[in-house]
Amino acid sequence: MRVLLDTHTLLWALHQPAALSTTAQEVIGSAENLVCVSLVSLWECAIKSSIGKLDLPADFFEAIPKAGYCVLQIEIPHLTAYRGLPMHHRDPFDRLLVAQAQTSSLVLVTRDPGIAKYDVRTLLA
Repeated sequence: MRVLLDTHTLLWALHQPAALSTTAQEVIGSAENLVCVSLVSLWECAIKSSIGKLDLPADFFEAIPKAGYCVLQIEIPHLTAYRGLPMHHRDPFDRLLVAQAQTSSLVLVTRDPGIAKYDVRTLLA
């Protein structure tokens, strides 16, 4: 399975895995699956950390490749898909994750009910 972690899912996977559903834990933990983290999630974490809304460990960003997660860059097809998305969800970070999951054929691991309004495959975080 090829999955993309929503930002909250990434935080839980690294620091509170018990917060994840059993299925999400199994999928994320399996070496058979490709687990991706979007650059947009890392950017969101950096922004929230810099304004004091998120406390991150000093090695947070270095922990991503150590956990075996691939980093999904933001590409032109993602932005094209983003531009065409309906405004079901107002969060631009989440909307870009939806566009990336759609364009890259990834299952989005999330607990955000707003994402279910989009035509994207999801797995309950």
